[in-house]
Amino acid sequence: MNWIHYVLSTTVAALALGGGALAKAPRPLQIYFIDVEGGQATLVVGPSRESLLIDTGWPGFKGRDAERIVRAAKMAKIRQIDYVLITHYHRDHVGGVTQLAERMKIGEFVDHGPNLEDSDVTRQDYAAYEKVIAKTRHISVRAGDGIPIKGLTVRVLTAAGEHISDPLPGAGEANPYCDSEPEPPVDATENARSLGVLITYGKFRFIDLGDLTKRKELELACVDNLVGRVDLYLVTHHGFDQSNAKAIVWALHPRVAIMNNGAHKGGSPEAWQTVHDSPGLEDLWQLHYAEDAGKEHNTGEKFIANTGDKDGNYIKVVAEPDGTFTVENSENKFKKEYKALSGGR
Repeated sequence: MNWIHYVLSTTVAALALGGGALAKAPRPLQIYFIDVEGGQATLVVGPSRESLLIDTGWPGFKGRDAERIVRAAKMAKIRQIDYVLITHYHRDHVGGVTQLAERMKIGEFVDHGPNLEDSDVTRQDYAAYEKVIAKTRHISVRAGDGIPIKGLTVRVLTAAGEHISDPLPGAGEANPYCDSEPEPPVDATENARSLGVLITYGKFRFIDLGDLTKRKELELACVDNLVGRVDLYLVTHHGFDQSNAKAIVWALHPRVAIMNNGAHKGGSPEAWQTVHDSPGLEDLWQLHYAEDAGKEHNTGEKFIANTGDKDGNYIKVVAEPDGTFTVENSENKFKKEYKALSGGR
């Protein structure tokens, strides 16, 4: 055997033994929590580069929120948004649709079906949304459906007031926090109809329930926890206390929570305390310092993207399929890594 043949044969053998050591590592999942001043706009970019935008922020303000979404898309190096998911038809979630559609190509809209709230302003915002979706592809989904993004599992947990009926794989345990939970009032608004999703990438799990209110939250969590545990929790309803029932937050057992509050919207002391005290929570991050909540109900400054008169800064999450993820504050560049848990979630 000459030298060339020896080198080739040993290289092939090494690759075979190493299981393809030169194969490329999988791309990470990226999530941008965009500051839309107390609304929601969460951009998810999967390992395949397919994208999902959850909600579009407010209308008006000279296209402020749409421009911030476009800026996040450029940072993520995507030229279009494959799916825009509207959790519900309140102005701080659906209002930016028209301005965004003027600025960026959108592949398909996803929602829970027609508006279900008896409110003039919500009917107006839904009518504006209907005009936009008439010009592109559109689907309505139900609890239990999936959204086909390559490399991710996107499961619809709640939609139009309904919720999944069977526990997800690995879930279904009796929830010990339900017994002490007071019965919440019925909510007739679009909040209770929020389209909530669980996004899974390998062992990493992220939940976003829109503005789902307590009565509907408890249907997911009591008496059995239908969802299981998560790594990342978007604090529901911007941190208002009409949401974030202890029985669901504590049962989800998030490692990290991110609150998409505004300076004077959301971030209520009661909800903040519930999340802050959740067993196993490592950190709570906020898009804004909650000016009306007091220092004792705000997290540390390095975990807050916008303080004082600052705005427009975002929080970015990068997750690996083994469950490791990092969270970064764009304002001060503070970054923290959360190592994968042995055995996952």
